Amino acid sequence: MKVILLGELKGKGGEGDVVEVAQGFAENFLFPNRMALPATKGNIKQLEERRHNIEKREAKRIADAEALKAVIDGKTVLIDAKVGDEGQLFGSVTNTMVADAIKNELGVEVERKRIELNRAIKTSGLHTVKVSLYREIAAELHLQVGKPAVEEVVEEAPEAEVAETEATEETTEAAE
Repeated sequence: MKVILLGELKGKGGEGDVVEVAQGFAENFLFPNRMALPATKGNIKQLEERRHNIEKREAKRIADAEALKAVIDGKTVLIDAKVGDEGQLFGSVTNTMVADAIKNELGVEVERKRIELNRAIKTSGLHTVKVSLYREIAAELHLQVGKPAVEEVVEEAPEAEVAETEATEETTEAAE
């Protein structure tokens, strides 16, 4: 059955696209949720009249998605989670937790549905997730789960400072 989409439908198309879907899917999901219209001659004629407005909205959505991608792509976000022995988490990281962390750290809102976790994140460390922003526009985001392991580096004082300290101590002793 051919339908005209009224909004983005993942895997099928965007607003104004005429796509082929199963009749049951259209009648039981798309039509009741006002996500599509049947592709009748009258609806297609109306679509052609509205095509200019749809193209404007589409260009705006693409520009917004590109701007959001510039903010998110390649950034690292800290996910605070309880970590047990050997780096195992109590539970797992959810896409809601990731969306909240993005909002808190980067100041932008991303729908949790757009965050794609390939598998459940159940260990601490650095993980990479994909954020689908609009159609083919996606960003990669790095997640630091748990506190990052910070290696303690003991810095030795440079020799010049050591010599200066010794010279100051000798002049203090000589003055007394």
